Amino acid sequence: MKQHLPGDDAAKNYRHHRRLVRVGQGIMVLGALVGLSHWLAHVALPGGPPGIQDLLIGYPTAAAVLIVGAVLAGRTTPKKR
Repeated sequence: MKQHLPGDDAAKNYRHHRRLVRVGQGIMVLGALVGLSHWLAHVALPGGPPGIQDLLIGYPTAAAVLIVGAVLAGRTTPKKR
């Protein structure tokens, strides 16, 4: 049976924090890929995507995903108690 050690909580909290930071960084990469693919659609297709798609789907979605990732990736390290 495993005993509950006081150091386990700090280590567990730190691992959880690092996992969330890495997930946030991954989400930021996905946001950059959405923006890049949207930009490539403008460059590759004559005339680009339709106007409503441009306003509602393209760059705003990329920005929102990037911001959500930045919030997760910008977490501060858990404080010692």
